[in-house]
Amino acid sequence: MLLWRSSNVHKLSICGRHYARLYATGSPGTTKMFINGQYVESKTDKWIDLHNPATNEVITRVPCSTQEEMNSAVKAAEEAFPSWSSTSVMSRQRVMFNLQHLIREKMDELSQSITLEQGKTLADAAGDVTRGLQVVEHACSITTLQLGETLGGVTQDMDTYTYRTPLGVCAGITPFNFPAMIPLWMFPMALVCGNTFVLKPSERDPGATMLLMRLAQEAGVPDGVVNVIHGQKESVDFICDHPSIRAISFVGSDHVGQYIYERGCANGKRVQSNMGAKNHGVIMPDANKEHTLTQLAGAAFGAAGQRCMALSTAIFVGEAREWMPELVERAKKLKVNSGDQPGADLGPLISPEAKQRVCDLVQSGVDEGADLLLDGRGITVPGYEKGNFVGPTILHNVKPSMKCYTEEIFGPVLVSLSVDTMDEAIKIINDNPYGNGTAIFTNSGATARAYQDKVDVGQIGINVPIPVPLPMFSFTGSRASFRGDVNFYGKAGIQFYSQLKTITSLWRKEDAGQMPSATVMPTLK
Repeated sequence: MLLWRSSNVHKLSICGRHYARLYATGSPGTTKMFINGQYVESKTDKWIDLHNPATNEVITRVPCSTQEEMNSAVKAAEEAFPSWSSTSVMSRQRVMFNLQHLIREKMDELSQSITLEQGKTLADAAGDVTRGLQVVEHACSITTLQLGETLGGVTQDMDTYTYRTPLGVCAGITPFNFPAMIPLWMFPMALVCGNTFVLKPSERDPGATMLLMRLAQEAGVPDGVVNVIHGQKESVDFICDHPSIRAISFVGSDHVGQYIYERGCANGKRVQSNMGAKNHGVIMPDANKEHTLTQLAGAAFGAAGQRCMALSTAIFVGEAREWMPELVERAKKLKVNSGDQPGADLGPLISPEAKQRVCDLVQSGVDEGADLLLDGRGITVPGYEKGNFVGPTILHNVKPSMKCYTEEIFGPVLVSLSVDTMDEAIKIINDNPYGNGTAIFTNSGATARAYQDKVDVGQIGINVPIPVPLPMFSFTGSRASFRGDVNFYGKAGIQFYSQLKTITSLWRKEDAGQMPSATVMPTLK
């Protein structure tokens, strides 16, 4: 039984296999909160309809948690903190070992939840879970990740050492586009450092988070250590303002991310905020054409372009611009369908509003003089005529002043520019405010070296289109793509969710005996 949904449970056949369906036919049920180890039905009078993006049918209703409910979540986290923070690091490590095992076991169930609520293909949903799982696996290294430093004999009989301690109650606000990966960037790292957590998943697809709460409980996370509330702006403001919340992690849009960063910091909280992007791929004429075009098509159109690291802009250098017709043909071959259908390469956008925004930005490019080489706006998917589908779309000869370039489209749209030299491409990228990711395709090591040194972007791929680091490193988006001082996961994640204590101790070798009191200023010898 799905404890976090007040609905009947039956089976849905997908790709010849059966998964527990997260909603009932007939009237939709409701999504519960998770507070102090219990799935709690909200008493709110404000509800958000959650639609299947492939059909626009309402599949559940998500509450806007009341102030009382949100306060109870923070109170549960506060009360759980003393015990959890004093739990041995080895015990917290074992919980992470258990959690990664359970996530692997429930990969199919998590993937199905993501496909139903978010729309991405089952294969892409499994990738969503896997990239989050890798962070949990890395959290299992906490016994070495959290090591402090020691310097013995800083002066006679005196030692100085540091160690990391938890902050207290932390919070996370996650986006719709990665319903499993982004929550798994946050609460496992916070918990393994000894913190407790309040999580607000996207109101558009909270099902994966609710399943993760069940798995966390089964893994041995005590009641109150991690809690889930729901909502929109009121819940965001609550997290930013509550005096007991010490740190906030956010991934999402520019406007909201900047708002959370400013409001959270004004209230004395640590904030890490991953925001918008405009990721450029630079195609050099010496690149492996087959590899490059294949990677471009996947990185631009996969997940219907709803990735903060989507390669949404291509800059063709010199003769490489002649490859455009072949890229168009590859894009035409991608299959648009409901994410649960075999062979689907990309599914729908998250909402009708998102679809309309994408279509409007494409039209703005046409109106401003770009060449529309492939138009996916009018696509119809048989059996899913009410879905939020846009097919692969390519705008060519785009100029940096055009709206379709300056704004993050967040859809299956590739905008392309042509230049004569790599330095021209680098100038375009560095003039853009965002610094999330970029990639260069070349067979020249010298060209790659020059590019990585000159381009001002936090994450660079060399013949790798989406250079998201594995969790032994950190996600290092920069400039307007990030607000904060410490990045997500890896060593940076440990630093964000902990604070240093520095101890200076004096234990004299001599037997204490009778010593005169020191009345002068102490100095180190």
